[in-house]
Amino acid sequence: MPQITVVEKYDRSGHRLTLEMECLRSCTLPSIAYGHKRCSQKHKIGPQEKFCNHYPPCRAVWARGEKITRFLGYDAGEMRRYEHSKKFNDTDKKYINRYPLIEDWGWDRSDCVREILAAGLPLPGKSSCFFCPSMKQPEILALKEQYPDLYRRAVALEDRAMPHLTSVKGLGRSYAWRERFGTAEGGPGPC
Repeated sequence: MPQITVVEKYDRSGHRLTLEMECLRSCTLPSIAYGHKRCSQKHKIGPQEKFCNHYPPCRAVWARGEKITRFLGYDAGEMRRYEHSKKFNDTDKKYINRYPLIEDWGWDRSDCVREILAAGLPLPGKSSCFFCPSMKQPEILALKEQYPDLYRRAVALEDRAMPHLTSVKGLGRSYAWRERFGTAEGGPGPC
């Protein structure tokens, strides 16, 4: 496997900008809490695109009129995401998207877990923020129990946005995490 390059989002001043920092600064919740799906685009896909746009090997491939092969890890249980993504493949001028878990192996999440464990590797966590409004209640409770500091940070983020919320009640959209799952101490004060 090639070496993994970690890419991150930076603001105009060149400072690291996380979604958590952005939400705390603006006294809001992640956009998905309001029904918009911009988090992954802005904080995952966007930084990867920016890196590739400036990465000499990618630029050389595009200069030759060719495309980069990009591997996406959708599993066979995510057919809706897969079908949605495939709609854009033909019009993408820069990438050929491959979905090996689906197209080559037909693996769903349980197949992936089995193979990861068989290889003696630790299971990766969910690819979401610890304060994601899409988290299910068991995931929130597990976060609170296993990572209390992250849970406190999520509730602090929610508390900071609370005075400005009109269309949602909190990170749970129709409820606030603090109200449903308990209190947390520390974190930034209200805006």
